[in-house]
Amino acid sequence: MKSIVTGGAGFIGSHLVDKLLDIGHEVIVLDNFSTGRKENLSHVDAQIKLVECDLSIKGEWIKEFDQVDWVFHLASLADIVPSIQNPESYFQSNVDATFYVLEATRHANVKRFVYSASSSCYGIPDKYPTLEESDIRPQYPYALAKRMGEELVEHWAQLYNLPAISLRFFNVYGTRSRTSGTYGAVFGVFLAQKLAGKPYTVVGDGNQTRDFTYVTDIVSALISAAESDKVNKIYNVGSDTTVSVNRIVELLGGDKVNIPKRPGEPDCTYADITKIKDELGWRPTISIEEGVENILENINYWKEATVWGPESIADATSDWFKYLDK
Repeated sequence: MKSIVTGGAGFIGSHLVDKLLDIGHEVIVLDNFSTGRKENLSHVDAQIKLVECDLSIKGEWIKEFDQVDWVFHLASLADIVPSIQNPESYFQSNVDATFYVLEATRHANVKRFVYSASSSCYGIPDKYPTLEESDIRPQYPYALAKRMGEELVEHWAQLYNLPAISLRFFNVYGTRSRTSGTYGAVFGVFLAQKLAGKPYTVVGDGNQTRDFTYVTDIVSALISAAESDKVNKIYNVGSDTTVSVNRIVELLGGDKVNIPKRPGEPDCTYADITKIKDELGWRPTISIEEGVENILENINYWKEATVWGPESIADATSDWFKYLDK
Protein backbone atom coordinates (compact mmCIF):
# COMPACT_ATOMS: atom_id res chain seq x y z
CA MET A 1 0.00 0.00 0.00
CA LYS A 2 1.12 3.52 -0.82
CA SER A 3 -0.28 6.62 0.90
CA ILE A 4 0.08 10.38 0.61
CA VAL A 5 -0.32 12.57 3.69
CA THR A 6 -0.63 16.27 2.92
CA GLY A 7 0.46 18.28 5.93
CA GLY A 8 2.33 15.20 7.11
CA ALA A 9 4.93 17.23 9.01
CA GLY A 10 2.22 18.78 11.16
CA PHE A 11 0.65 17.79 14.44
CA ILE A 12 -1.94 15.23 13.31
CA GLY A 13 -0.16 14.43 10.06
CA SER A 14 3.07 13.27 11.67
CA HIS A 15 1.18 10.90 13.99
CA LEU A 16 -0.70 9.55 10.98
CA VAL A 17 2.60 8.98 9.16
CA ASP A 18 3.81 6.93 12.14
CA LYS A 19 0.70 4.76 12.04
CA LEU A 20 0.82 4.21 8.28
CA LEU A 21 4.44 3.09 8.54
CA ASP A 22 3.47 0.76 11.39
CA ILE A 23 0.92 -0.98 9.17
CA GLY A 24 3.40 -1.34 6.32
CA HIS A 25 2.58 1.53 3.98
CA GLU A 26 4.96 3.38 1.71
CA VAL A 27 4.40 7.02 2.71
CA ILE A 28 4.82 10.27 0.79
CA VAL A 29 4.51 13.51 2.76
CA LEU A 30 3.60 16.77 1.01
CA ASP A 31 4.15 19.85 3.17
CA ASN A 32 5.19 23.49 2.81
CA PHE A 33 6.26 23.75 6.48
CA SER A 34 4.15 26.84 7.11
CA THR A 35 3.06 25.21 10.37
CA GLY A 36 4.57 21.72 10.16
CA ARG A 37 8.04 20.92 11.48
CA LYS A 38 10.64 18.67 9.88
CA GLU A 39 11.57 17.62 13.42
CA ASN A 40 8.18 15.90 13.70
CA LEU A 41 9.37 13.41 11.09
CA SER A 42 13.08 13.20 11.97
CA HIS A 43 12.61 9.77 13.56
CA VAL A 44 11.23 8.37 10.28
CA ASP A 45 13.37 10.34 7.81
CA ALA A 46 14.77 7.27 6.11
CA GLN A 47 11.37 5.59 5.79
CA ILE A 48 9.38 8.26 3.94
CA LYS A 49 9.56 10.50 0.90
CA LEU A 50 9.24 14.14 1.95
CA VAL A 51 8.27 16.66 -0.74
CA GLU A 52 8.28 20.38 0.08
CA CYS A 53 5.64 22.06 -2.06
CA ASP A 54 2.76 24.55 -2.21
CA LEU A 55 -0.46 22.62 -2.81
CA SER A 56 -2.37 25.79 -3.74
CA ILE A 57 -0.36 25.96 -6.98
CA LYS A 58 -0.26 23.26 -9.65
CA GLY A 59 3.23 21.82 -9.74
CA GLU A 60 5.50 18.81 -9.97
CA TRP A 61 4.04 17.49 -6.70
CA ILE A 62 1.04 16.19 -8.66
CA LYS A 63 3.24 13.43 -10.12
CA GLU A 64 3.56 11.93 -6.62
CA PHE A 65 -0.06 10.70 -6.84
CA ASP A 66 0.80 8.05 -9.41
CA GLN A 67 -0.07 4.55 -8.14
CA VAL A 68 -1.11 5.88 -4.72
CA ASP A 69 -3.79 3.92 -2.84
CA TRP A 70 -4.85 6.34 -0.10
CA VAL A 71 -4.70 10.14 0.15
CA PHE A 72 -5.17 11.90 3.49
CA HIS A 73 -5.64 15.64 3.02
CA LEU A 74 -4.67 17.27 6.32
CA ALA A 75 -2.73 20.29 5.02
CA SER A 76 -4.40 23.57 6.05
CA LEU A 77 -3.96 26.81 7.93
CA ALA A 78 -5.70 26.99 11.31
CA ASP A 79 -6.52 29.61 13.98
CA ILE A 80 -9.25 32.22 14.18
CA VAL A 81 -7.52 35.60 14.36
CA PRO A 82 -5.04 35.13 11.49
CA SER A 83 -7.91 34.03 9.26
CA ILE A 84 -9.72 37.29 10.06
CA GLN A 85 -6.59 39.33 9.41
CA ASN A 86 -5.51 37.52 6.23
CA PRO A 87 -8.42 35.64 4.66
CA GLU A 88 -6.68 35.35 1.30
CA SER A 89 -3.99 32.99 2.59
CA TYR A 90 -6.66 30.83 4.26
CA PHE A 91 -8.66 30.47 1.08
CA GLN A 92 -5.52 29.63 -0.87
CA SER A 93 -4.40 27.01 1.65
CA ASN A 94 -7.76 25.54 2.61
CA VAL A 95 -9.84 25.90 -0.57
CA ASP A 96 -7.53 26.24 -3.59
CA ALA A 97 -5.18 23.55 -2.28
CA THR A 98 -8.09 21.20 -1.62
CA PHE A 99 -9.27 21.65 -5.21
CA TYR A 100 -5.84 20.81 -6.65
CA VAL A 101 -5.37 17.82 -4.34
CA LEU A 102 -8.82 16.50 -5.29
CA GLU A 103 -7.97 16.85 -8.98
CA ALA A 104 -4.64 15.08 -8.52
CA THR A 105 -6.45 12.31 -6.64
CA ARG A 106 -9.15 11.97 -9.29
CA HIS A 107 -6.79 11.79 -12.25
CA ALA A 108 -4.58 9.22 -10.48
CA ASN A 109 -7.57 6.96 -9.74
CA VAL A 110 -6.69 6.82 -6.04
CA LYS A 111 -8.69 4.23 -4.10
CA ARG A 112 -9.53 6.35 -1.02
CA PHE A 113 -9.50 10.06 -0.17
CA VAL A 114 -9.97 11.22 3.43
CA TYR A 115 -10.46 14.92 4.19
CA SER A 116 -9.81 16.48 7.59
CA ALA A 117 -12.81 18.76 8.12
CA SER A 118 -13.48 20.94 11.15
CA SER A 119 -16.20 21.12 13.77
CA SER A 120 -15.82 24.91 13.59
CA CYS A 121 -18.32 24.73 10.71
CA TYR A 122 -21.11 24.40 13.32
CA GLY A 123 -20.37 27.80 14.86
CA ILE A 124 -22.43 27.98 18.04
CA PRO A 125 -24.75 24.95 17.78
CA ASP A 126 -28.31 24.78 19.05
CA LYS A 127 -27.88 21.30 20.49
CA TYR A 128 -25.28 19.23 22.37
CA PRO A 129 -24.02 16.72 21.61
CA THR A 130 -23.96 18.09 18.06
CA LEU A 131 -25.09 15.93 15.14
CA GLU A 132 -23.63 16.00 11.63
CA GLU A 133 -27.00 17.25 10.37
CA SER A 134 -26.80 20.38 12.53
CA ASP A 135 -26.90 23.80 10.88
CA ILE A 136 -23.66 25.03 9.30
CA ARG A 137 -22.76 28.47 10.73
CA PRO A 138 -19.10 29.42 10.12
CA GLN A 139 -18.13 32.39 12.28
CA TYR A 140 -14.81 33.37 10.66
CA PRO A 141 -12.77 32.72 7.47
CA TYR A 142 -10.94 29.63 8.80
CA ALA A 143 -14.23 27.85 9.55
CA LEU A 144 -15.72 28.96 6.22
CA ALA A 145 -12.68 27.86 4.20
CA LYS A 146 -12.62 24.42 5.84
CA ARG A 147 -16.33 24.04 5.13
CA MET A 148 -15.81 25.08 1.50
CA GLY A 149 -13.09 22.44 1.22
CA GLU A 150 -15.54 19.91 2.62
CA GLU A 151 -18.12 20.96 0.02
CA LEU A 152 -15.55 20.43 -2.74
CA VAL A 153 -14.96 16.91 -1.43
CA GLU A 154 -18.70 16.21 -1.41
CA HIS A 155 -19.08 17.50 -4.95
CA TRP A 156 -16.14 15.50 -6.33
CA ALA A 157 -17.54 12.37 -4.68
CA GLN A 158 -20.99 13.01 -6.14
CA LEU A 159 -19.99 14.09 -9.66
CA TYR A 160 -16.78 12.16 -10.31
CA ASN A 161 -17.49 9.16 -8.06
CA LEU A 162 -14.37 9.97 -6.08
CA PRO A 163 -14.16 7.49 -3.16
CA ALA A 164 -14.00 10.29 -0.62
CA ILE A 165 -15.01 10.72 3.01
CA SER A 166 -14.77 13.68 5.44
CA LEU A 167 -14.11 13.70 9.17
CA ARG A 168 -15.03 16.69 11.32
CA PHE A 169 -12.48 16.90 14.13
CA PHE A 170 -13.29 18.32 17.57
CA ASN A 171 -10.58 20.02 19.68
CA VAL A 172 -7.63 17.78 18.89
CA TYR A 173 -4.80 17.74 21.46
CA GLY A 174 -1.69 15.72 22.16
CA THR A 175 2.06 15.57 21.64
CA ARG A 176 3.56 17.54 18.72
CA SER A 177 0.79 20.12 18.66
CA ARG A 178 1.88 23.45 17.25
CA THR A 179 4.43 25.45 19.25
CA SER A 180 4.82 28.57 17.13
CA GLY A 181 2.74 31.16 15.34
CA THR A 182 -0.23 33.11 16.58
CA TYR A 183 -2.30 32.71 19.71
CA GLY A 184 -4.18 29.44 19.30
CA ALA A 185 -5.39 26.25 20.95
CA VAL A 186 -5.63 26.02 24.71
CA PHE A 187 -3.12 23.21 25.29
CA GLY A 188 -0.32 24.91 23.38
CA VAL A 189 -0.90 28.11 25.34
CA PHE A 190 -1.13 26.36 28.72
CA LEU A 191 1.93 24.13 28.24
CA ALA A 192 4.19 27.04 27.36
CA GLN A 193 2.85 28.93 30.39
CA LYS A 194 3.50 25.92 32.64
CA LEU A 195 7.11 25.62 31.45
CA ALA A 196 7.63 29.35 32.04
CA GLY A 197 6.07 29.22 35.51
CA LYS A 198 3.30 31.60 34.46
CA PRO A 199 -0.40 31.36 35.37
CA TYR A 200 -2.76 29.79 32.86
CA THR A 201 -4.87 32.35 31.00
CA VAL A 202 -8.39 30.98 31.40
CA VAL A 203 -11.05 32.55 29.20
CA GLY A 204 -14.13 33.65 31.12
CA ASP A 205 -14.91 31.58 34.22
CA GLY A 206 -13.35 28.40 32.79
CA ASN A 207 -16.58 26.47 33.06
CA GLN A 208 -16.89 26.26 29.27
CA THR A 209 -16.34 22.71 28.07
CA ARG A 210 -14.60 21.23 25.05
CA ASP A 211 -14.62 17.86 23.33
CA PHE A 212 -10.88 17.28 23.73
CA THR A 213 -9.94 14.41 21.41
CA TYR A 214 -6.50 12.83 21.69
CA VAL A 215 -4.43 12.77 18.52
CA THR A 216 -3.98 8.98 18.37
CA ASP A 217 -7.76 8.59 18.48
CA ILE A 218 -7.97 10.99 15.54
CA VAL A 219 -5.42 8.87 13.67
CA SER A 220 -7.36 5.68 14.29
CA ALA A 221 -10.48 7.40 12.91
CA LEU A 222 -8.56 8.41 9.78
CA ILE A 223 -7.43 4.82 9.24
CA SER A 224 -10.94 3.49 9.87
CA ALA A 225 -12.31 5.93 7.27
CA ALA A 226 -9.73 4.82 4.70
CA GLU A 227 -10.41 1.13 5.35
CA SER A 228 -14.18 1.53 5.04
CA ASP A 229 -16.25 1.31 1.87
CA LYS A 230 -18.24 4.45 2.70
CA VAL A 231 -18.33 7.18 0.04
CA ASN A 232 -19.45 10.81 0.27
CA LYS A 233 -20.08 10.58 4.00
CA ILE A 234 -19.31 13.08 6.77
CA TYR A 235 -18.56 11.94 10.32
CA ASN A 236 -17.94 13.75 13.58
CA VAL A 237 -14.82 12.60 15.42
CA GLY A 238 -14.80 13.35 19.14
CA SER A 239 -14.03 11.91 22.55
CA ASP A 240 -17.64 11.05 23.47
CA THR A 241 -17.50 13.50 26.36
CA THR A 242 -16.87 17.17 27.08
CA VAL A 243 -14.43 18.55 29.67
CA SER A 244 -14.19 22.00 31.27
CA VAL A 245 -11.16 24.22 30.87
CA ASN A 246 -10.98 24.38 34.67
CA ARG A 247 -10.58 20.60 34.72
CA ILE A 248 -7.63 20.93 32.32
CA VAL A 249 -6.02 23.41 34.71
CA GLU A 250 -6.51 20.92 37.56
CA LEU A 251 -4.84 18.14 35.57
CA LEU A 252 -1.90 20.32 34.51
CA GLY A 253 -1.48 21.85 37.98
CA GLY A 254 -0.68 25.48 38.67
CA ASP A 255 -2.23 28.92 39.09
CA LYS A 256 -4.61 30.61 36.70
CA VAL A 257 -5.73 34.09 35.74
CA ASN A 258 -9.05 34.85 34.08
CA ILE A 259 -9.30 36.87 30.87
CA PRO A 260 -12.44 38.20 29.13
CA LYS A 261 -14.83 35.84 27.42
CA ARG A 262 -14.66 36.11 23.63
CA PRO A 263 -17.44 36.54 21.07
CA GLY A 264 -18.11 33.74 18.61
CA GLU A 265 -16.91 30.99 20.95
CA PRO A 266 -19.40 28.33 22.06
CA ASP A 267 -19.78 27.54 25.75
CA CYS A 268 -19.54 23.88 24.78
CA THR A 269 -18.22 21.67 22.01
CA TYR A 270 -19.45 18.11 22.15
CA ALA A 271 -19.63 15.75 19.18
CA ASP A 272 -22.42 13.27 18.72
CA ILE A 273 -20.35 10.35 17.40
CA THR A 274 -23.19 7.83 17.09
CA LYS A 275 -22.86 7.81 13.29
CA ILE A 276 -19.15 6.95 13.13
CA LYS A 277 -19.53 4.34 15.88
CA ASP A 278 -22.41 2.67 14.09
CA GLU A 279 -21.12 2.88 10.50
CA LEU A 280 -17.34 2.58 10.89
CA GLY A 281 -17.09 0.81 14.23
CA TRP A 282 -14.70 3.49 15.50
CA ARG A 283 -14.51 4.54 19.14
CA PRO A 284 -12.17 6.82 21.09
CA THR A 285 -9.95 5.10 23.66
CA ILE A 286 -7.87 7.82 25.38
CA SER A 287 -9.35 9.54 28.45
CA ILE A 288 -8.52 13.16 29.20
CA GLU A 289 -6.49 12.02 32.23
CA GLU A 290 -4.37 9.66 30.12
CA GLY A 291 -3.98 12.22 27.35
CA VAL A 292 -2.76 14.97 29.70
CA GLU A 293 -0.36 12.52 31.34
CA ASN A 294 1.12 11.71 27.92
CA ILE A 295 1.55 15.40 27.17
CA LEU A 296 3.24 16.15 30.49
CA GLU A 297 5.72 13.35 29.86
CA ASN A 298 6.71 15.15 26.65
CA ILE A 299 6.30 18.75 27.83
CA ASN A 300 9.78 19.85 26.74
CA TYR A 301 8.49 19.82 23.17
CA TRP A 302 6.86 23.17 24.00
CA LYS A 303 9.94 24.78 25.57
CA GLU A 304 10.39 27.17 22.63
CA ALA A 305 6.69 28.00 22.28
CA THR A 306 5.43 31.56 22.69
CA VAL A 307 4.52 32.36 26.28
CA TRP A 308 1.27 34.31 26.29
CA GLY A 309 -0.03 36.58 29.04
CA PRO A 310 -3.25 38.60 29.47
CA GLU A 311 -1.85 41.71 27.78
CA SER A 312 -0.29 39.97 24.78
CA ILE A 313 -3.44 37.89 24.29
CA ALA A 314 -5.62 41.02 24.41
CA ASP A 315 -3.44 42.63 21.77
CA ALA A 316 -3.33 39.54 19.56
CA THR A 317 -7.09 38.97 19.71
CA SER A 318 -8.29 42.57 19.31
CA ASP A 319 -9.54 41.85 15.78
CA TRP A 320 -11.46 38.89 17.20
CA PHE A 321 -13.56 41.31 19.28
CA LYS A 322 -13.67 43.90 16.48
CA TYR A 323 -15.26 41.60 13.93
CA LEU A 324 -17.10 38.96 15.93
CA ASP A 325 -18.60 41.06 18.74
CA LYS A 326 -21.95 41.67 17.02
